[in-house]
Amino acid sequence: MPLRLRLPLLMVAVAAVVACVGGLGAGVRSTRGGQAAVDEPEYLLTALSLYEDRDLSIGDELSAGRQRPFHQAPLPVQTSELPGGRRLSPHDPLLPALLALPMGLGGWVAAKLTMAALAGALAALVLWTAVRRLGVPAGVAAAGTLLLCLSPPIAVYATQVYPEVPAALATTAAAAALLGPLRRRGITVLIASVVALPWLSIKYAPVAATLAVVALLALRRRGDTRAAAAVAATLAAAGVAYAVTHRLVYGGWTVYATGDHFETTGELAVVGTSPDYLGRGSRLVALLTDQDFGLLPWAPVWLLLPLAVGAWLVRRPERAALLAPLVAGLLTATFLALTMHGFWWPGRQLVVVLPLAGLALIRWCAYAGRRLVVGAVLGAAGALAYAGLLLDGWGKGLTWVAGMETATGHAVVRAILPDYRDPGVGTWVVHAAWVIVLCALCWAGRRDALGWAGRQEGRGWVGRRDALGRSDATGIAT
Repeated sequence: MPLRLRLPLLMVAVAAVVACVGGLGAGVRSTRGGQAAVDEPEYLLTALSLYEDRDLSIGDELSAGRQRPFHQAPLPVQTSELPGGRRLSPHDPLLPALLALPMGLGGWVAAKLTMAALAGALAALVLWTAVRRLGVPAGVAAAGTLLLCLSPPIAVYATQVYPEVPAALATTAAAAALLGPLRRRGITVLIASVVALPWLSIKYAPVAATLAVVALLALRRRGDTRAAAAVAATLAAAGVAYAVTHRLVYGGWTVYATGDHFETTGELAVVGTSPDYLGRGSRLVALLTDQDFGLLPWAPVWLLLPLAVGAWLVRRPERAALLAPLVAGLLTATFLALTMHGFWWPGRQLVVVLPLAGLALIRWCAYAGRRLVVGAVLGAAGALAYAGLLLDGWGKGLTWVAGMETATGHAVVRAILPDYRDPGVGTWVVHAAWVIVLCALCWAGRRDALGWAGRQEGRGWVGRRDALGRSDATGIAT
C-alpha cells in the first residue's frame, strides 16, 4: 500500500489507541477529594459558565456548589471578588472555551474524554510530522509515537484538565509548519498556533515567541520579506489584542490579576516575589532526574534525549524548528516556573515541548538498529509505568496529585536519583554525577554524528535532496 494511503490509516489508528488508553486515566481520581482537583475545578466551572451563561464569571457556579459532582472536598479559593460580584478564574480562557460544549452536555466525564481526544490528535500530528517532515519510516514513527504518548507525562495529562496537551498540540503544529515549505497554508497554521499558546496560558508565551522568531528568520533567509512583514504585523496585532482584552476583562496584563493569591503581591508574583535564579538553575537537570518529579523515573527513554540533542546540533537544517522552542520551554520551566514540585503530576511544565523532544528522539533512533532496540525497550518501560499507574489508581488509591511515590516499582528507580526536596550533601553529589552523565551523553551524540557525517561526505552523499525536497537529506547527525 502506498504511503499516501497507509499514513492516514496509521494516523487514525494511533489517534484512536492514544485517545482510548489515555481516556482510561479519567477513572483515576485527581486527589482523594475529587475526580478533578487543584486548578481543574476552575477550568471546568469556567467551561460550564461559558456554556450556560455565555460569560467567564464563575461566582454563581461557586455559590451553587456546581463543583460537587467532580470535587467533593472544600474548594480552595483562587478568585478575587470583582465589582458586581463577578469572580473570574485566574486561568486563561481558551481551554474552557474548548471544553464548554462537552462540559455542558456531558459534564466532567465528557470534558476529560475530550482531553483524551486532543491527546489522540496530538499523537496523529506527531506521527505525520515524523513521516512527512523528518522522513522517518511510517512503522517506526507509529511505534515511537505510541510509546511517547502512552507514557507519562503525556498519557497522564491526556485526561487532566490543564492546558498542557492542547498547548503541546499547538506547538507541534507550529513546528510541523516550520519544517515544511512555509507557504500560505503553513504560515496560517503557524500564526494560529502561536496566537493560541498564550490564550491557553501566558506561561507558554516564551515558546510562542521563539516559534515566531524562527519563522521570521526562515522567511527572511529565503528573501520573502513580504510574508515576513505580514507575519510580524499579524502577530503584533494579536499581541495587542491579547493585552487589551486582558486589561478590559481581567483588569491586568494577565489573568493572574484576578487571583486571590496575588491581591497583595501583584500578578507578576506568579514567578516569585524574590526568585533565586541561581538556585533554580539546578532544574536544568532536576526536571529530568528528580526521583519523583523528573521525567526519568516514569519514562526512562528520556535518558537518550541528550544523545539525540547532541546529534541534532550537527548541521541539521531542521534543528531550529525543534530545538529552539524545546530550549525555550526548558528555560521557562527552569527559571520562570515558581516551583517544579507542585500539586500536579511530574513533568507538567515540559509537556508543551515534549512532542518536539520526542520527534528529535524518534528521528535519531530511526536509522540505526541498536538505537531502535534500546529506544523500544526504554519506551516500553514508560508505557508499562503508565499501565501500572492506572492499576494503582483503580485499586490502590493512588491519585494523580498525591501518592506517586507509592507507585508499583517506583522505589527501584528512586534509589539512583536525587531528591531535590531534600537538598543535602548526598543530593548534590548525585546531582553532580548526573550532570557529568548527561553532558557525556550529549558529547557522545555529537561526536557520533560528526563521525557519521564525515563518512557520508566521503562517499559523496552529503548535499543530496530527498523526495520531500529537503537538502542535506542524508540525515546528518541522525
